[in-house]
Amino acid sequence: MQIIVVSRHLKSARTITIMPRHVLGALAVFFVLVFLSSAFFSFISLHFRLPIVENILLSVQQQETRQTRDYITNNLNLMATRLGELQGRLLQLDTLGDRVSDLAGIKSKPAAEAAEKPGQGGPFLPAPLSATELQQEIERLAKAVDRQADDLAFMEFKLLEKRVEERLMPTTLPVRNAVFGSSFGYRNDPFSGLRSRHDGLDFSAPTGTPVVAAADGVVLTASYHQEFGNMIDVDHGDGLISRYAHLSAMDVVESQIVRRGEKIGAVGTTGRSTGPHLHFEVRMLGVPQNPATFLKRGEDFARLQRR
Repeated sequence: MQIIVVSRHLKSARTITIMPRHVLGALAVFFVLVFLSSAFFSFISLHFRLPIVENILLSVQQQETRQTRDYITNNLNLMATRLGELQGRLLQLDTLGDRVSDLAGIKSKPAAEAAEKPGQGGPFLPAPLSATELQQEIERLAKAVDRQADDLAFMEFKLLEKRVEERLMPTTLPVRNAVFGSSFGYRNDPFSGLRSRHDGLDFSAPTGTPVVAAADGVVLTASYHQEFGNMIDVDHGDGLISRYAHLSAMDVVESQIVRRGEKIGAVGTTGRSTGPHLHFEVRMLGVPQNPATFLKRGEDFARLQRR
């Protein structure tokens, strides 16, 4: 950039050339002067303690102190609120845990831990917690809540396991309003009169009386057997099978899923039978079990009519 200077005192015009380095140098000198002036003014103000400067510094310090105090107070209030929430939550979990443990049949606490604490008393002298103590108490309660939540999750699993077990346990009477016939064990064979073993229970009822599944399961067999006649085997899992024999009709097919109380057939006298009845068996890993052991867990077994 060029600047042309014209004056009556000059015989001719003068040209001044300004290079970029000249501009940068001027800016640098300007900033240095501003910095030195500010530093000098600050030194003079602090050294001679000018009232205006002292008031400004005091105001800034008070504002920073107030903001810091408000921040700490708000944090303490939030921590105290969080502490109260955790305490209330823990009390709720303790109460819920006791109820659920009773339902699940699990002992919640050993007798030694449940022992009563020794007597205490005296005047109430408040002792507010510091920020560090509040944080430690919150962490302790948070761990206690997590621990209690894990215990409840375990109890929920046990309840679910119990519920599944009950659904798969053959405890429902396969025939309603039937008369109890031959029991499980040894008897005289109805055809030969000789001593024989009877691996199930007999329920006498008219032909066509509905037969229902004693528990949830999958139909393993639904076919004709030379001795059992029309026979249905239902697999309840873990090697537990229930058998329904001498049926006049079969309403299910192999691999079909059945529910407790669902109609699967009808009472009949097919196969090696002297009259209409249902032969009911329960087998565990192929070994015959006394069906009465399972049926007694149900509600209708006690009302079963006997000959």
